[in-house]
Amino acid sequence: MTFTVKDNIDLAGHRTSYGSPAWRDTHPAPVHNAVCVDQLLAAGARCVGKVIADELTYSLDGESQFFGTPRNAKAPERIPGGSSSGSAASVANGLADFSIGTDSGGSTRVPASLCGIWGMRPSLHRVSEAGVLPFMPSVSTVGVLAARFEQLDAAARVMLRSGPRTVAPHRRLLLLADALEVADKAVQGQVCAALQRISRGIGISLEIIRFSQIVAEDVPLSDCNVKALRDLQSAEFQSTVGNWIETTRPELGSTFSMAYGNVRRFDRIAALDSLVRCERFFERINALLAPGTVICFPTTPVIAPVKGTLTTLDAVLDFYDRTMTITAFSGVARLPEISAPLLTVDGCPVGLSFAAGHYQDEFLLAAVRGMLG
Repeated sequence: MTFTVKDNIDLAGHRTSYGSPAWRDTHPAPVHNAVCVDQLLAAGARCVGKVIADELTYSLDGESQFFGTPRNAKAPERIPGGSSSGSAASVANGLADFSIGTDSGGSTRVPASLCGIWGMRPSLHRVSEAGVLPFMPSVSTVGVLAARFEQLDAAARVMLRSGPRTVAPHRRLLLLADALEVADKAVQGQVCAALQRISRGIGISLEIIRFSQIVAEDVPLSDCNVKALRDLQSAEFQSTVGNWIETTRPELGSTFSMAYGNVRRFDRIAALDSLVRCERFFERINALLAPGTVICFPTTPVIAPVKGTLTTLDAVLDFYDRTMTITAFSGVARLPEISAPLLTVDGCPVGLSFAAGHYQDEFLLAAVRGMLG
């Protein structure tokens, strides 16, 4: 199989841009590949190139001021999603069988959903991050995007170092109601119809559950993002990338500059409670997701916005806040999640996500194979 590599992952002898010309020009070319790249090469896959990423991978839309917007093959007038924008586009446009990207707040899952391809965020730290540029260590993973499930499964198992092992049988199928309610009505209808078909096909009743039931607190799902993951991400981004920005003073894109303004003003000490909340949510979500359990929700609440329309504050907040309300769930709980290209709304693709407990990656791959035939 052929694959591409997101340009925050090292290829020996090639400068890594991190989606930023300034980062590329102030860092030497690596001597070694990232470990995950060597794993894939050793397994017989062939790397056909690097692909662009959103600036410093701090974005979910895929529109780059410096490198342009990769083509969304199934909706060319719409954004591809990011920050693994080039990864998704290279697969969706037939340039490679699969691509390796990264995911913190949804950077593999969102472009997979909006481009109508498969995408997997593995459990946190299941895949080696050596040779992957620093971002948000408590959340970021190396992910994989693929045109077909078989390609996703094969690439993921190589990077996961999956040997022969027994996985639990699939016993429970849950729908996260709060995530469904965040989505557009048309997306909600598609999700419900797809899950009803899947439930009948595998003979497992679909159970509806709310976030407040999972964490045993009277809190909305949005707390996963605004009162947990967002603060953790901001604090870690200040340390991993913010130090370089403040000392180097590089040219920054206008969209990133606005987002980074919030990071620069962020009070990391005042937000320490959010880090504790992340840990509490992690423990309670994973207590529910015992082996044999799959939880489902729309990968994104909307189809891909039209290119160039995320220009007003209202439009940006609507897309980001609703999307990250959903994507933060697996981020906080460090879950493996697979976005399957099963839904179509107004002629545009939307992903349906399946997640399992932390470190249950092989079970999730087997369960998705069983559910979708």
